[in-house]
Amino acid sequence: MENFTAFNPTVLHFGRNILAALGATLKEYGNRVLFIYGSGSIKTSGLYEQIMSNLSQAGLEVFEYEGIRPNPLIEDVDAAAEKGRACKVNVILAVGGGSVLDSAKVIAATIPVHHSGWDFLDGKAKPESAVPVVAVPTLAATGSEMNPFAVITNTATRQKWAFGSPLTFPKHSFLDPSLTLSVPANYTAYGIADLIAHCFEAWFGIGDASLPDRFVVSIVKEAMDIGPELLANLHDYELREKIMFSATMALNGMTMYGRAGGDWGVHSIGHCLSFLYGIPHGASLTIVYPAWLRYFKARIPGRISQLGSSLFNAELTADESILKIEQFFNTIQCPVSLSQFGVTGDQRKTIYDNMVISKVSGGNMKLKESDFYPLIDLFL
Repeated sequence: MENFTAFNPTVLHFGRNILAALGATLKEYGNRVLFIYGSGSIKTSGLYEQIMSNLSQAGLEVFEYEGIRPNPLIEDVDAAAEKGRACKVNVILAVGGGSVLDSAKVIAATIPVHHSGWDFLDGKAKPESAVPVVAVPTLAATGSEMNPFAVITNTATRQKWAFGSPLTFPKHSFLDPSLTLSVPANYTAYGIADLIAHCFEAWFGIGDASLPDRFVVSIVKEAMDIGPELLANLHDYELREKIMFSATMALNGMTMYGRAGGDWGVHSIGHCLSFLYGIPHGASLTIVYPAWLRYFKARIPGRISQLGSSLFNAELTADESILKIEQFFNTIQCPVSLSQFGVTGDQRKTIYDNMVISKVSGGNMKLKESDFYPLIDLFL
């Protein structure tokens, strides 16, 4: 195992009706709240009214920023940070999917400064302080509720990059699986794919860590067992509960203990596809992962075979393992090629150019520009 430091300060509240404690928790950090959310679905669901009533009863002053978009934009981050700065907020409440939670983290680091939050993503600056964030996820997918990481898009530079700081862990996250009951089948499936991909990034990372390997296999097997059943029973609370907990465990650090880092090459390619074509994040990962595995199978056949054999309870070759994983993605109706999103071979250079701009690589399985076209051909 590699040397490691385990640190996760997020307090996780999980289960039915846990939002009753939301107002009192926010009040621990102050009485001026920046409430950020997406396009307004929390209003049609009734969640907005529930939260506002809770905050009002706690005597909190609320300033809202509505309209955080999927594949969140630095423009929204900077605008929300400016509002938070002007209103002298003490705490941020982020309610929504991963895009809202990710945005909240960068907003939290940007409020105390007077430059764009993008300076944190491109390495020009490091946060020295951050406004506390309290998260209420409404989607089981990214695990953003219990980690410090965020992915933000800059349309001007044509880049979608990641950021993380020990200062940007949510202080508290409230996970009520009932909030995910209205998520449609396709985005439920993309969330399942996302949590599985997070586990794979750890599995193919740097370092030999047998117990975290068992964590990975257990989380992925839980998702593979529960996923198809959930897609056939979208309103089943207990199934939603299991997937939501799996998504949190997939990216709260435990699968990385004993490793020097994950790989994240598939994620970096997926970010390019999401930027270029608006492909949902989880779908971009199921498109790229089988191709990535096939590209690297000659270099790491044993590692791929070990994963497949552990997941499917049979002695499998690398090729058989890849096929089984691809078949599972098909089972939950996730795409495994770009053509399923109408993207054709004439986009090869566009994808290549964005991979270059985005400096696509991997933490363990390094990628060079000469690798890009062969990989692209495998997922087109």
